[in-house]
Amino acid sequence: MIMTQRIAVLGATGSIGDSTLAILAAQPHNYEVYALSGYQRLDKLFALCQQFTPQRVCVPVTAVDDFAQRLSEASLRIDVVGGAAGLIDIAADSQTDTVVAAIVGAAGLSSTLAAARAGKRILLANKEALVMAGQVMIEAVKTHHATLLPIDSEHNAIFQCLPASIQQDNTQIHNQRHGVRKLWLTASGGPFLNQSFTHMQQAGVAEAIKHPNWSMGQKISVDSATMMNKGLELIEACHLFDLPEDKINVVIHPQSIIHSMVEYSDGSFLAQLGSPDMKTPIAHALSYPERIESGSQPLDLYALSHLEFIKPDLHKFACLRLARQAMQAGAQATIVLNAANEMAVAAFLAGQVRLTDIADINEQALSEVPVAKLSTAADIEDILAIDATARRYTDAIIAKMA
Repeated sequence: MIMTQRIAVLGATGSIGDSTLAILAAQPHNYEVYALSGYQRLDKLFALCQQFTPQRVCVPVTAVDDFAQRLSEASLRIDVVGGAAGLIDIAADSQTDTVVAAIVGAAGLSSTLAAARAGKRILLANKEALVMAGQVMIEAVKTHHATLLPIDSEHNAIFQCLPASIQQDNTQIHNQRHGVRKLWLTASGGPFLNQSFTHMQQAGVAEAIKHPNWSMGQKISVDSATMMNKGLELIEACHLFDLPEDKINVVIHPQSIIHSMVEYSDGSFLAQLGSPDMKTPIAHALSYPERIESGSQPLDLYALSHLEFIKPDLHKFACLRLARQAMQAGAQATIVLNAANEMAVAAFLAGQVRLTDIADINEQALSEVPVAKLSTAADIEDILAIDATARRYTDAIIAKMA
């Protein structure tokens, strides 16, 4: 293990930040909290600054002066930076060893890419970085000798079930001697697995964000309810593991005990099991290739009565179908899908549209947003331009539907 890694937790006030900081607090001799960032919950971020005394912190541009004043009054000498530029600065900081990329949505893209171009060790929870800019991200990681370790529980599970040579070079997955046939992403099915489509149409926010197994933020919880979360994970897996979408299957596993699987040509399925606790994949990535205590509750195998596996209903969970279609269509379509979904989820949380309208908005955006196919030389500016166009059109779609 690299001793005393200096860690930047971008998105420190969210659920991934909570789990990461719990591990870091329990491992003070191995890890130093070098930098933190937060956006809305600045009181919580201030409390984290008091607890961990990082050297740097990033807040919204409009909050820099007030936050710096609060820190000064508490006798905390911490460098305060603001906005996207501040996040990029921290991610590329020469003093940062590891970047935990846990900012939700497109807002986390630029800083994650900056970390890759600075050759950092990246613990990736921000799936949008690969959904929007998969090719650009993977090329940056390889060109600048960065290390990309997934901490989504599903991708981390697959990573753990693959041979070391593929972990170190994803193109090795095509080497026939490794015998990788397919990847299997498991999904919980969310709060509406056993409910009808009609019930979903009438569901409110409180029901949609009440996940049966995981504790997550509102946006991810809604994505889980529509299974868009799994669709985004499918796109992410294509880039992480250099496979087309038809080599990645999705299966609903309501118990959330098996976190994903690798199917091999000899008929073997290798699976990673664990309690539904994000501390397990985060601890794995923090200490990779070694292991540390995560603080998660160990599985009680004797208490497991049965494990179920169910084929997804693509009528009820149309977002999963749309994610496959977008991946087949190309990078520009996955950017549009991500942008439309972020806006549709926000509209649902604001009470403007129904839960089931999210898939309709996404499908309409995919068919109506006029974007050209991305060239292989596309960079972040091209990606963000498509994202902005998609959001403009989606805003109009939502306004008509609302």
